[in-house]
Amino acid sequence: MPRSGASPLPDLQDTAFADDVAYYLTQTPRQLPSRYLYDELGSSLFEAICRLPEYPITRTEQRLLETHRGDILGRLAPLSTVIELGPGSGEKLTALLTGFTRLQVTVHLIDISPAALAKATAALADSALTVVTHPTTYEDGLTRIGLGHAGAGQSLVVFLGSNIGNFDPPGVDAFLGHVRAALGPGDALLLGTDLVKPEAELVLAYDDPLGVTAAFNRNLLVRVNRELGGDFDVREFAHAAVWNADASRIEMHLVSRRRQRVQVRASRLDITFETGERIWTESSYKYRTGDLAPMLARAGFHAIGHWSEDGFALTLAQAR
Repeated sequence: MPRSGASPLPDLQDTAFADDVAYYLTQTPRQLPSRYLYDELGSSLFEAICRLPEYPITRTEQRLLETHRGDILGRLAPLSTVIELGPGSGEKLTALLTGFTRLQVTVHLIDISPAALAKATAALADSALTVVTHPTTYEDGLTRIGLGHAGAGQSLVVFLGSNIGNFDPPGVDAFLGHVRAALGPGDALLLGTDLVKPEAELVLAYDDPLGVTAAFNRNLLVRVNRELGGDFDVREFAHAAVWNADASRIEMHLVSRRRQRVQVRASRLDITFETGERIWTESSYKYRTGDLAPMLARAGFHAIGHWSEDGFALTLAQAR
């Protein structure tokens, strides 16, 4: 039952969120899927993270795209379709395609965040590209587009920002397999991956002194409260980022500062958190260069280009 004085339950646009919260918060350890970090405020906070000096991934990737875009696109046949999964602000795709916008290319942007799609579309507005947005999951968007039957010209899927790091190893294989299934032979994938670095450097990137990443993480609870009728006291959950060397991943958690009871009405949850109990909100796997070609090969790709700088890599792979 709702606590006394609780506000009316908001109308839900997507019951999947409520169902996922009900499932993952009752797992051991408690979890919340990282895809729900990116509501409108979360997307804005992530854009701020990308500008922090402690988080060099975006700047390094941007330099790689600007420096090597001619080489990257020169290895491909004439493109008819470019698909970016998780386009963010659109700056990276703009950097990749600058100077090539004269081509007759249709760009598809796939993201569950309408705010991210709006920003990316605005960034590409001055180009000659035809832009189509898909507010859905990556897998569903790829299925809807049906790239393997897109007609003349080569298709390129772009997956940057080290977003592949949010998948665990079995999830990576399943996801890349889904991407490969959507493509035709000879189509391509451009993949951005963050590489293993010293532990202190990795942790600092996910626990910055300004607390922007902490706000980004805790905003997930704000979203649960707003959209699902939750009553999390956000002040009573601390942000924690830890390096799990055995699994080669950074983990983000929200840590209960005290014993407390929480209800989420849309998810029919009434749970008690013990002091120090954690909600695991995100994993970011880091790779070694030698991991990348075998990982792509398992999904039916052949690596045809690799560029790296300051612990970040771009790999271009072709579908066999």
